[in-house]
Amino acid sequence: MEKGTNKAIVLVSRPSGMAAASNFKLVEAPWPEPKEGEVLIKTLYLSVDPYMRGRMSDRKSYVAPFVVGEAIAGGVIGEVLESQSGAFRAGDIVTGHLKWQLYSVAKGEQVRKVDAGLAPITTALGALGMTGLTAYFGLLEIGRPMPGETVVVSGAAGAVGTVVCQIANIKGCRVVGIAGTDEKCRYLMSELGVNAAINYKTAGDMRQAVAEACPTGVDIYFDNVGGGISDTVMALINREARIVICGQISLYNLEKADTGPRVQPLLLVKRALMKGFIVSDYAPRFAEGINQLRQWLTHGKLK
Repeated sequence: MEKGTNKAIVLVSRPSGMAAASNFKLVEAPWPEPKEGEVLIKTLYLSVDPYMRGRMSDRKSYVAPFVVGEAIAGGVIGEVLESQSGAFRAGDIVTGHLKWQLYSVAKGEQVRKVDAGLAPITTALGALGMTGLTAYFGLLEIGRPMPGETVVVSGAAGAVGTVVCQIANIKGCRVVGIAGTDEKCRYLMSELGVNAAINYKTAGDMRQAVAEACPTGVDIYFDNVGGGISDTVMALINREARIVICGQISLYNLEKADTGPRVQPLLLVKRALMKGFIVSDYAPRFAEGINQLRQWLTHGKLK
């Protein structure tokens, strides 16, 4: 096999506020050689996910921060070029959590095969990957949707949000999506079948907009963004509502802690549940989630 130049995207400084190109550098990297039980992978696709912003800081969190001077890492789809593992062979398409570099080496147990005949391979970083699993377990395990309930999804046009909207539809719920452009709102309604979509940038009075879209109140709120949007939705929750805290992307670039409404009295009065989660919490059940998501995708219930 002819070897090309290996390149990696390295974190060279920690961002202050919004991340900038100057925080990263594209550098040549050592060529990796697979050992026994390992595979050599050529990167085809990378997943850019909100949680990665947190890893660029050195604050303590549920996952270790990126190391300055080293390649960042995330979800990757790649092609096996060389295999020293009995589970894989050259030409296999695989996915896993790998460094952002053109060529990587991984142990066999770090990656899984992608069935290129089932759906476009990019779904392994979407509906059939971590984003799909995040939507699946967050909505079904914490949200526990029932037919006829109203589900509000912030960041509804994002990778996780789009899957949440579709699963809520499958479960017979009324679905309201919040997004940031008219184009995204049209997509949510025309392609994903949500019942109402709100452009938070042009809606004006967001409380009124959410109240009109949710005439019977909010039973489940799948929160991807935090901030003022979530404050507004929270004010309209029903008794025994479930609030699923998946992400808080509106806060990730803040240098100081944000201050907002105190929600404890509302949770108390409404007997509501608010629970955060990390998709890796459900790792022992990933096969179950992928299997169900695959069935929905195969039968045209999921895009």
